[in-house]
Amino acid sequence: MNSLRLALIVVFIVIAVSSASGTEDSDPCCSFPCQNQGVCMSTSNHKDFTCDCTGLEYYGKTCDTPFWGRRLKNWLRPSLSTMHQLYTGWPWLWKIVNNVPFLHRAAMRYVYMSRGASIDSPPRFNSGHDYITTESHFNASYYARSLPPVPQHCPTPMGVAGHKELPDVNVLAERFFKRKQFIAEPHGTNILFAYYAQHFSHQFFRTDRARGAAFTKGNDGVDVSHIYGLDKATQDALRSFSQGKMKVRTTDDGQQFPPLLRDAPGVHMIYPPHTPQEERVALGHALFSMQPGLFVMSTIWLREHNRICDILRVEHPHWDDERLYQTAKLIVLAENLKITIEEYVQHLSQYKIKLTYEPELLRDQPAFQFSNRIHVEFAHLYHWHPMAPDAITVQNSTYTLEQMSFSTKAVTKHGLASFVEAIATQPAGALSHSNHGAMLLDQFKDVVLQGRQLRLQSFNNYRMLFGMPKYTSFMELTGGDVDMSRQLQLLYGHIDALEFYPGMLLEKSEASVTPFTMVNIGGPYAVKGMMANPISSPQYWKPSTFGGEVGFDIVKTTTIRQLFCRNMRPEECGHIGFHLPEEQQSVHGVASSRQDVHHHVPVLEPSPVANYATHPASDPSFSSKTFSPPAAGMTSTHYTTNYRPLTVDDLDFVDCQPPSASQWVSSRPALGHTNNYCRLREAHPI
Repeated sequence: MNSLRLALIVVFIVIAVSSASGTEDSDPCCSFPCQNQGVCMSTSNHKDFTCDCTGLEYYGKTCDTPFWGRRLKNWLRPSLSTMHQLYTGWPWLWKIVNNVPFLHRAAMRYVYMSRGASIDSPPRFNSGHDYITTESHFNASYYARSLPPVPQHCPTPMGVAGHKELPDVNVLAERFFKRKQFIAEPHGTNILFAYYAQHFSHQFFRTDRARGAAFTKGNDGVDVSHIYGLDKATQDALRSFSQGKMKVRTTDDGQQFPPLLRDAPGVHMIYPPHTPQEERVALGHALFSMQPGLFVMSTIWLREHNRICDILRVEHPHWDDERLYQTAKLIVLAENLKITIEEYVQHLSQYKIKLTYEPELLRDQPAFQFSNRIHVEFAHLYHWHPMAPDAITVQNSTYTLEQMSFSTKAVTKHGLASFVEAIATQPAGALSHSNHGAMLLDQFKDVVLQGRQLRLQSFNNYRMLFGMPKYTSFMELTGGDVDMSRQLQLLYGHIDALEFYPGMLLEKSEASVTPFTMVNIGGPYAVKGMMANPISSPQYWKPSTFGGEVGFDIVKTTTIRQLFCRNMRPEECGHIGFHLPEEQQSVHGVASSRQDVHHHVPVLEPSPVANYATHPASDPSFSSKTFSPPAAGMTSTHYTTNYRPLTVDDLDFVDCQPPSASQWVSSRPALGHTNNYCRLREAHPI
């Protein structure tokens, strides 16, 4: 009898303990029941929950019932899918709108406001907590977040949906994302677009790998630190301290390029240890050494800065070096914003409305806040490695992505103009699944693993947050791909368990360069970030900020073609744009789907000072040692090498093995030494 009693007590204790531990795992908030940004709070030892609907236009147990005013708005407001079809279609309508100023201004104001309203300001979350804290706003070393992390105690990685373990990342990469054959971007996007995206986005996507994927070393927006450097030591090292200009290296034929690393003490760049000193270049971002296209973009912006300084000197001969430098920097920042909105985002979205950068449209909009934080979801979304081709052909030489790593030889051998022509006339890859090149597949894995470390919520949860309905099945997500849907169902268990970044690339193609969800989540982050920039505020957006009407006019008339053409020799300026030439689109098997949107491109008039290109064309020679004047009191002895071995911190970025004899002596003499025994570790957005 005593034994039976003891057995019953043990059973009771086991049941009680199991029940207690199960209660923690059954937190009702793990199912994310609260709608419309309601905040879930579990009560009664996780047996029930409440949704805080304060300040929302919804009420009810899960904040899903709209008040009558919100109900009317929802009834009148078209869905994001309808708006996307409207923006990317109806060319006859947009032809009218684009040519009637008051209609176009109203449409652009709506774009600014509707996109900006989708981003919390101030942000509510960061990766340190799954609830609101003071850190969310005041600790800017974190990336902000639009949704909090999935609570750690939830039954599955995505809350309650799916399996208890996410799919093996290697299986995921090999089965769904590895490139079997290069897929060209179907809207005629060229490689110049991909390089511009990578160069532009690295100024604000600066993950602090030493601290973890949740942290950033960058500033919260477009600050042109990718051109000038993030910290003052780098900025000063890249300056000549004469006439406002940045240091340059002038070749024998008069062309100007960024200085060598040894001539810019204080600049830190990532290079494999064996890289010769004469091939180490000092740029505004430590990782722009990794591809020649980034070197080219840096060169063009450097030349543009110095060209603007020449113009400002004519307009303001009494200005000192500091005033010239700072004003030119402001002009370059505004040029970045204008080109990005009016041409880059225009092509990316494939919208038929003519996108314009007009900050004055926000002056009477008190609801718009001129503040911004970079969100970790934006950083993850922007990993566009599928756009990278397997190789680039310059003149008669073909360079693989691997051969171009940490090397500018594709530029120095053929000349900057030939390289620009190559990337402007060859297609980028499609932003889709099954299109990560072999060299970049590890980057995909890194992004996915970082997302798991950050406990990003599901792809469907982010769709809901940004006003899109959840997908109900993998078949709906993939557009009816039966085999892929079946495999995804087996791996994830449920569509609500699909991860954020993989979901972006698995989605069926739409009318834009990016899939539908990517453009409708990335768009708000991008528009808010650029229009909330201080330059766009009424206090900054005026002629005096840019040195008067001359500087203001440079900003308001700049295009990507002008940027390149006025910083190259006139005879070198061929096709420049973010799309392939019309004749090339059929050659590369892409549809001609360019917008019927025409920005006014004025005739290139001579600058008040001589254009950059004044010397006869010839093959570039990088042996010259001519530099911009040093700072006052600075002699040539100050240009000393700042070479140092790679440190432990650098190992976050690059993994290099000592070169073998066969690697030092290339089997392709025309290409010289390659760096194919080095690989990047960090998942860099392209």
